[in-house]
This record gives sequence, structure tokens and C-alpha cells, in this order.
Amino acid sequence: MIIRQFFSFAAVGVVGTAAHYSTLVALVQVMHVNPVVSSGAGFIVGALVNYALNYRLTFRSTKLHRDSMPKFFLVALFGLAFNTAIMALMTEIWKVYYLIAQVLATAAVLVWNFAVNRYWTFR
Repeated sequence: MIIRQFFSFAAVGVVGTAAHYSTLVALVQVMHVNPVVSSGAGFIVGALVNYALNYRLTFRSTKLHRDSMPKFFLVALFGLAFNTAIMALMTEIWKVYYLIAQVLATAAVLVWNFAVNRYWTFR
């Protein structure tokens, strides 16, 4: 069950990640917004997509949105802080290209988000 859920979570995450990265690239390349700020905005867009899809598909939740949504976005807030810290460290201090930094940040946050959402948000 947990393996199926993880792969469903990851598949849903691909959609949310596409929304995140689309926002990130558009803000950086078109609007010339700082990559760390752009990553944060993209993270929020991706989180909205992820909530909707994980609620229905991954965890098949029957909880009321008023119960699960605040938990999901609290988890996402910690994920956003983790993502932002990684992006700031890698792009501003280590001077890593922003998309490479974002891929590494995404991988790190994936594990956190799955574990906490599975055992707390949608339980």
C-alpha cells in the first residue's frame, strides 16, 4: 500500500512540479525575478495543484477540506522553507545554476512531503 501511494504521490508530484517549474522559469526568464523568489512562487502554485490531486487520487481522502487543507499547507510551508533555504544556499552562495539547484531541492522536499502527508495530513 505504501509503495503504491508513494508512486502515486510522485506521479501527482510530476504535475505539481511542472506547474512549479513553469512558474519558476517564466518568472526568471521573462520577468527577470530573482530565482529564490521565483522558486517560492512556483512552489505555492505547485502546492495548490498537489493538494487537489493528492486529496483525490493518492490518499483518496474523505476528510473535510477544512480539516485536511490546513494540515497540507502547514506541511507545504515547511517544505517551502526547506526549498527556499536550499535554493538560496545553492544559487546565492555556491552559484549553482538555478534549475540544477531546483531539481536538488525538489528531490529533498519530496521525501519530507510524502512522509508527513501520509502519516498526518490525510491519515
